[in-house]
Amino acid sequence: MAPGGVPGGRPTVISFGEPGRYDGGGPSRPFARRTRAQVVAAAVCLVLGAGLIGGAVTGAWLADGPEGPGTRHAFTVAGDLWHDVPVDQLFPPTVQGGGAGPGEADRVWTRIAVAPDSGCKGAFDALLTRVLTPVGCERLLRATYTDATRSHVTTVGLLFTEADAAGMKALAGRFDRERLDRRGDLVPLPYAAKGTAAEGFGREQRASWAISVLTDAPVVVYAVSGWSDGRTVDEPQPAEDAMRAGATTAPAQAGLGHEARGLADRFERALRKRAGSATERPS
Repeated sequence: MAPGGVPGGRPTVISFGEPGRYDGGGPSRPFARRTRAQVVAAAVCLVLGAGLIGGAVTGAWLADGPEGPGTRHAFTVAGDLWHDVPVDQLFPPTVQGGGAGPGEADRVWTRIAVAPDSGCKGAFDALLTRVLTPVGCERLLRATYTDATRSHVTTVGLLFTEADAAGMKALAGRFDRERLDRRGDLVPLPYAAKGTAAEGFGREQRASWAISVLTDAPVVVYAVSGWSDGRTVDEPQPAEDAMRAGATTAPAQAGLGHEARGLADRFERALRKRAGSATERPS
């Protein structure tokens, strides 16, 4: 029995034999004869339906934002990279730096030494050690690179902390408020490997540096650069200052600010990509 019908009545049937024909016991009603109002109503329903679906998708995406499960998962994954990823992937033998040099010149860096993974004891000057103490030290990984001319050396460091997201945000906030990434008494130490071009790369040879406290990963990324001939530098210069147009200091003229910032940025992006984070900072 058709809904609302009577027993023995003719059932309602949709015929697919004649496109556009409704065979419900009444006269033929070609699709082309639908009124303008019907067509407009159908279009409105389609738009509203698409809007509701799009809104649902957008809502789900927003829920997976800065505090969502996707970001929390990426934070956890990033904290495990130091023992989950082979050293040649964390510190590739060669790093391409397209447009990373002065005047957007290309750079190519070659790895010359990798430090054994370790804790942080003796790895930083005393003042920087105190600044980093609140986030703890799970593991410290370092490698030193040289440029194509072998005249510059740069140590890249990945400090994997013991902090949660709140702890990393607190440290990043302090760095921003107090401009700690620009203080000459908080320059990271280089890794001077014997028998390499960085053998003479010590405290007095630090020329420029960059340091970033990540908030979407429990990692502090830094890079410190200098000359491979062991020349001393009286006053290291933050990478941002050394990269400014018209800067006349020796580190700026040599492009050492670009060396430090270029390598630090590329390792920061690579780490975020491996962790699957969607909050990469453009650089």
